[in-house]
Amino acid sequence: MFPLFNLDNVALTPFLFFTGKGGVGKTSTASALAVHLADQGKKVLIVSTDPASNLQDVFEVELSNEIRDIPNVNGLFACNINPEEAAKAYRDRVVGPYRGKLPESVVASMEEQMSGACTVEIAAFDEFTNLLANPKVTEAYDHILFDTAPTGHTLRLLQLPTAWTDFLNESTHGASCLGPLSGLEGKKEMYANTVGALSNPAKTTLFLVARPDHSSLKEAERASAELGGIGINNQVVLVNGVLQETLSSDNVSDAFYKKQQKALVDLPEGLKSRLILEIPLVPFSVTGIESLRKFFTSIEIGNIESEVEKVELPSIKKLVNDLEARNLKVIFTMGKGGVGKTTIASAIAIGLSEKGHRVHLTTTDPAAHLTNIFEGDAYANLTISRIDPKVAVEKYRREVLERVSGQLDENALAYMKEDLESPCTEEIAIFRAFADVVARSKEEIVVIDTAPTGHTLLLLDAAHSYHKELERSTGEIPESVKELLPRLRNPEETEVVIVTLPEATPVFEARRLQEDLKRANINPNWWVINQSLYATVTENKVLKGRAASEISWISMVRDELTERFAVVPWLADEKVGYEELQELVKP
Repeated sequence: MFPLFNLDNVALTPFLFFTGKGGVGKTSTASALAVHLADQGKKVLIVSTDPASNLQDVFEVELSNEIRDIPNVNGLFACNINPEEAAKAYRDRVVGPYRGKLPESVVASMEEQMSGACTVEIAAFDEFTNLLANPKVTEAYDHILFDTAPTGHTLRLLQLPTAWTDFLNESTHGASCLGPLSGLEGKKEMYANTVGALSNPAKTTLFLVARPDHSSLKEAERASAELGGIGINNQVVLVNGVLQETLSSDNVSDAFYKKQQKALVDLPEGLKSRLILEIPLVPFSVTGIESLRKFFTSIEIGNIESEVEKVELPSIKKLVNDLEARNLKVIFTMGKGGVGKTTIASAIAIGLSEKGHRVHLTTTDPAAHLTNIFEGDAYANLTISRIDPKVAVEKYRREVLERVSGQLDENALAYMKEDLESPCTEEIAIFRAFADVVARSKEEIVVIDTAPTGHTLLLLDAAHSYHKELERSTGEIPESVKELLPRLRNPEETEVVIVTLPEATPVFEARRLQEDLKRANINPNWWVINQSLYATVTENKVLKGRAASEISWISMVRDELTERFAVVPWLADEKVGYEELQELVKP
């Protein structure tokens, strides 16, 4: 539908940034382009700042934050900035001076405030700013590629003058990026130069990588608008993994092709003015130099081995049976956007209600519409609700701003408003409504699509920061809030079901999510691997190749990450209606 990506239809600037949702193929695309440019005689550096980076797996070499050459590719160099390590060093630099001087509980609260995604992104930005500010680096290469660009939210914060004042160290509203930003003193000019380079179309091209599906393209539209709003307008949309042809006699192949084409026809309005290029779906796992060299070229598809390892695929029915046998009262589905949490939560709720239990199903996912999925019907044992994050966040922001507006000047108030746009703010804002829903589990089973992360729970719990915050805002602490954290940590009452896809980045992100929850003393027992091609039957050689590549990720989940897992086959359409969802939990 759109032209295929090649070097003839896009002008490449010195700095090339790749951004997009986890699992869309940022690392594969950036790495393949880096090899392609080096093969043309360019001197190229590729840098990853992605927490879920598999850059060293792609190149099959050990990488660190030290620049090194890539074997068998003349002129290609790489480094892998570990943002978690960068965040730890950044955190120690900020919190270190207070150790031994402030009570341990206060230091613990400061550390937790600086343990979230905001800190990781700011620390990663700090690291690649050091690269861009070093002329010995920038002048040594024809192109520098960055796997993962900073979000518009972070860049807007860095541009606000209040980010560079002592107000950072005095703020106590407790929800956000204010703590992480407190380590930026002395770097204002360097950061301003970096933001300036990002917005210079002669220096920087931003590649928005997406899959040919609705949620991924909507995320690209959001990122495009957010980054365009601060002047980064030299943008190219790369739609990765487009099946180029189908077998009409193959139901899976035909449905896969038509689903992708419909998503491209229904392209979000905000992307239509951008240059859009396709990258074909390849039938192999993108690891190793030779596979990277084939990534952008016409591929002659050979025979895909059918004698691959046979992996047992337990169904979601087994999960539902286990949840009932353990008499659990609160069940969450958690995972990154686009993995199918809402569908899995709905299927679990139906499975339990079909067994005669009273079940309440709710979501805090802003993209989920349970009323559409269930078509508004009434059911004997199942009730449905939705916590509207926009309403919850607006209420929380209003309370915070009313409390501090008389104490802040215009710049500080602008900073506070921007800071309240952070992901942490949303999680804390919905916490109150969330606590009320969980309280219903005394009378029925509550299934919740999307829960607060382990980091947010620890942030709320550290020195009782949330209890204090709520008390300041409302004058009282509801019983539901007091009871919530202990209930979430009780394995005899609560289960977290982690939902992922059988691909590298979604599995790595789900693993980090599980580690995050364990820090908060919440131990997930179940994983669901959703949308598996390996669990289908297809004769399309590209799809068969993709199915074979899933085995290693299914095996990793089974052998390393959990003792209990279920697999849901790739489905052409989202399950809509009680009866269709019921099919997922039948034996």
